[in-house]
Amino acid sequence: MTTSRTHLVDTLDRLLTPERFKDYGPNGLQVEGRAEVRRLVSGVTASRALIEAAIAERADAILVHHGLFWRGQDGRVTGWMKQRLSLLLAHDINLLAYHLPLDAHPELGNNAQLARLLGVAVYDDARGRFGEQSMGFLGERRSDSASALADHVAAVLGRPVTLVAGPDHPVRHVALCTGGAQGYFEAAIAAGADAFITGEISEPQAHYARECGVAYIACGHHASERYGAPAVGAHVAAALGLEHVFIDIPNPA
Repeated sequence: MTTSRTHLVDTLDRLLTPERFKDYGPNGLQVEGRAEVRRLVSGVTASRALIEAAIAERADAILVHHGLFWRGQDGRVTGWMKQRLSLLLAHDINLLAYHLPLDAHPELGNNAQLARLLGVAVYDDARGRFGEQSMGFLGERRSDSASALADHVAAVLGRPVTLVAGPDHPVRHVALCTGGAQGYFEAAIAAGADAFITGEISEPQAHYARECGVAYIACGHHASERYGAPAVGAHVAAALGLEHVFIDIPNPA
């Protein structure tokens, strides 16, 4: 089966409601390709490696979390930007990117999918959201200590994590905000979290963790955001009768 590019974009827009978010770049169709879509590839970032892999998979459209265009970037089409755009245009592939909307979806988004994977039961009332644009998720996942929780996260994601914590104590309330969400740590503390899980850590958060007694677990930007795009891609493909393939391009960050 096939669907039109317009129908695919409309379906994604209805699902992810990008108009609700103040974001760092354009959400939705970023590069226009062929009018009919049969095969959808999802991935985390619109890198050249992903685009080349999607070409090998005969993709008509690529759905990503990190697109090509960001606020404040150099607008010239040179170097890596030319290489990526040339591949998309030469093969007539549509590129669709959803940043914050793909983090925030309550069931299929990066935060919800990571919470499900880690066994965090997100609160279904007002407690379940915190921070700017309500991007942070808060739920319950009991652990004997922050160290035990960090070991669990590392085992599930299959990679080392960074843990910063004061004296170890039992954990119950766990906050999550995937990717580069270190700026949400103070909001997580205010929301009553015992531990905060995100992708990255910056210098100030280590001090906050030790001083406030809330554990900070950084598990990698890419590692924390591998789950929203394939969940949304599979959901939309099933609804529209499309073929869908998730391609994960490894990234140590």
